[in-house]
This record gives sequence, structure tokens and C-alpha cells, in this order.
Amino acid sequence: MSEKGCIKCGSRDTGTKDVAMTGTGLSKMFDIQNNTFTVVFCKNCGYSEFYNKNTSTASNIIDLFFGG
Repeated sequence: MSEKGCIKCGSRDTGTKDVAMTGTGLSKMFDIQNNTFTVVFCKNCGYSEFYNKNTSTASNIIDLFFGG
């Protein structure tokens, strides 16, 4: 079985960033960024996936990105 990599280019070189975004309704009106996500991205081709920071654990996010 071959090792999995980025679903677009096959690279295993990734990076992560934490981002916050507004929701809808009042949080959007008042620019309250109450939705937090971890973005995992391929450093080779730029493909990115967002993971809800409240429900994902850091230890398995990279595995999820690689389809594991």
C-alpha cells in the first residue's frame, strides 16, 4: 500500500493555520468572529481543507487531509 499524500498532487508537505470567521445574523452584523477553523494546506499546490476547530483534534487533522 502506498503512502497517501495530497489528493490533488500527491505531495506530503503540508502546513496549517488557524482562522476565525463570522457567522450569520447578528454575529455577521457586528463582525463577531465566533467560528474557528484549522486550515490544512498543501505547500506544493495550495489545495486547502477547513476543519472545525471545536470538533477536530490536532493529532488527526493531517491524517484526515491525506484521506486516512
